[in-house]
Amino acid sequence: MDRTVFSIVGGGRRADFLLRLADAAPDRLQVAGVVTRSAGAAERVAKRWSVPTHRSIEDLRRAGGGDFVIAAVPWPAMPVVIRELADAGLHVLSETPPAPDLDGLRSLWSDVGRSRLVQVSEQYLLMPGHAARLAVVREGVIGETTSVEASSTHLYHAVSLIRGMLGVGFDDVEVNARDFRAPLVDPLGFDGWDPDARPEPRTTTIATLDFGDRVGLYNFVENQWWNPLRARRIVVRGSLGEVVDDTVVRLVDPTSPVESPLVYRRTGVDMNLEGNELVHVSFDGRVVYRNPWLGTRLSEDDIAVASGLEAEGIYSRGEGPEPYPLAQACQDHAIALAISRSAGERTDVRVRREIWAG
Repeated sequence: MDRTVFSIVGGGRRADFLLRLADAAPDRLQVAGVVTRSAGAAERVAKRWSVPTHRSIEDLRRAGGGDFVIAAVPWPAMPVVIRELADAGLHVLSETPPAPDLDGLRSLWSDVGRSRLVQVSEQYLLMPGHAARLAVVREGVIGETTSVEASSTHLYHAVSLIRGMLGVGFDDVEVNARDFRAPLVDPLGFDGWDPDARPEPRTTTIATLDFGDRVGLYNFVENQWWNPLRARRIVVRGSLGEVVDDTVVRLVDPTSPVESPLVYRRTGVDMNLEGNELVHVSFDGRVVYRNPWLGTRLSEDDIAVASGLEAEGIYSRGEGPEPYPLAQACQDHAIALAISRSAGERTDVRVRREIWAG
């Protein structure tokens, strides 16, 4: 497989995350350059990661941006950068969301959507656990999928999980959401452990997403990504059974419900000297997911993002399908915005077919 070569617009935390992945897998990922607006950010990136830096997208284009360019900038700047990259004829991988609000999504789609140059970095369905669950669901093990509960990540990411597991496209959806406040200690965040953490009010948002014949349940607590006191949970229900986290139960004959686990093979445990990695996930004695990044020691979230980068490289070179089109990401965020609006106004909000659905 050809090495995936990409560039980045942005010099913040997300850029560092992507640069770290390329550093961990240099035989498969390479950063051609980073565009930063400030000299200080450019100096920091060049010193830490030893990659070329540029002051403008035009400078990057002249130098050669690789297979595609990642827009890793704050929300308000995202549609501006996407347009500039697409107008230059470059393949774009946008961080989420591609625009802050509904009008911004519509405008962005009108300008660049049909070019097929813009994909979005949505990694959750590529995470090993979710990918294994999705493989089992798509095999029809639990029959026709009817509902999904996601309690792990926020808004558009969770919506992507729900829509992906349900197999819904751009169907109309009725959203009913409410916020609830309760005390919770928050000892671990993005910046590490807080030894002085005390219980403080935190918001839980619960929403139903009614697609008509299928339903999603969104349940998210502030900082649930990192807080070790709040578990991550997913439930996928079907006509013949359900998947609850890593347990699958289904009816194999009229009187026989059978339970089977998703089993993770991890090396580096006890006397195993192969290194500390996830190798594969199996179900009923057969492998349903294999780690495509063995030897890199990447975390599961890193594996998902790296897989998305490689898929975008394959698409940009004309060697494979679109990994996550702009239209899908617009739909995710439109529903996420409806969740926030419904919770804020304490009323139902309907998301109807949008311009990107065509």
